[in-house]
Amino acid sequence: MSRGADLPPHRAYFLGLAMTIKPLSDRVEETAIAVILGSMTVITFSNVIARYVFDSGILWALEVTVFLFGWLVLLGAAYAVKVRAHLGVDVVTAGLSKPMRRIMALLACAVCVVYAFLLLKGSWDYWANFANLPATDGRWFPLGFEDSFREKGWYETEDTPMPDILGFRPLDWLQDVFNEGETYEKVPRLVPYVILPFAMALLLFRFVMAGIAIWRDRMDGLIASHEVEDAVDDAAKKLKDL
Repeated sequence: MSRGADLPPHRAYFLGLAMTIKPLSDRVEETAIAVILGSMTVITFSNVIARYVFDSGILWALEVTVFLFGWLVLLGAAYAVKVRAHLGVDVVTAGLSKPMRRIMALLACAVCVVYAFLLLKGSWDYWANFANLPATDGRWFPLGFEDSFREKGWYETEDTPMPDILGFRPLDWLQDVFNEGETYEKVPRLVPYVILPFAMALLLFRFVMAGIAIWRDRMDGLIASHEVEDAVDDAAKKLKDL
């Protein structure tokens, strides 16, 4: 019998929609991470060839690679929560009863939610002024938004030029929105830094969803420990059989 066979029609519809969206969101995240990693590899390899073969170099290669690495780490951290790929030590919790393991997992998830929330606040406060937006008031928790702040939309990266693809400049619209129509010579910092609040919001969302799954007894924890060892052993066996 299908999972939604006993559900009312409207709930079965939304369940089917969720089951359709989830694989799509997985593919989007996995593709984004793969594209970022591939781009880093291509840029670094091209820079090495330019330097040692043609005695030249790509001026913006290092800066772009650093930005891409930051994107990779931050997006990967949120995705790893989703698929339970973060490593951990379960020596203590493995000896507990199942109800106690569930309680410990909920406590750990609550700590992670608070931590992710603080990261989200800090990342927003750091990025906001680069986008001519107000940061939040309050040292630890947001108590509102700044009444006055210094706009930094004009702040550019060090070496990365504005993209120009055969005369097509896809980021020129940023000049009117964030720089009062003044031309950007380099990519504004608000572009690479936008990953900070976005990834932290995604991380917070992942921890909240993980907590709900643990509460509903659909997950037994946040980390992958001995499960990873089993997966590695299975992969090794498959490789031997090839």
